[in-house]
Amino acid sequence: QVQLVESGGGSVQAGGSLRLSCAASGSFFKVDRMAWYRQAPRNERELVAGFTSSGFANLADSVKGRFTISRDNAKNTVYLQMNSLKPEDTAAYFCNAVVYSSKYYGREYWGQGTQVTVSS
Repeated sequence: QVQLVESGGGSVQAGGSLRLSCAASGSFFKVDRMAWYRQAPRNERELVAGFTSSGFANLADSVKGRFTISRDNAKNTVYLQMNSLKPEDTAAYFCNAVVYSSKYYGREYWGQGTQVTVSS
């Protein structure tokens, strides 16, 4: 059973930092396109940052210059370093990845979500 296990959420004051981690666990061939999404109450889920299949990192305009995404392929783990946090960054953050059970078959998985709360 494949799982995406997230950690690192919490409550901080504006201007603070948090680091989120997401590790893929279980039996699989490879993990691809790891990304972070977030969803605030009454809002749709939105992409925050992610890696393409070629390894290129994309960041939402709202977090450029403040957030950094990185990954450790050996650990099948993706990280989101969040600096200069703002109250509008408050949301549940979800890890997303395409996990391949074989060379040609992959499907999308979501983590359970981790809450980030930024107070002013």
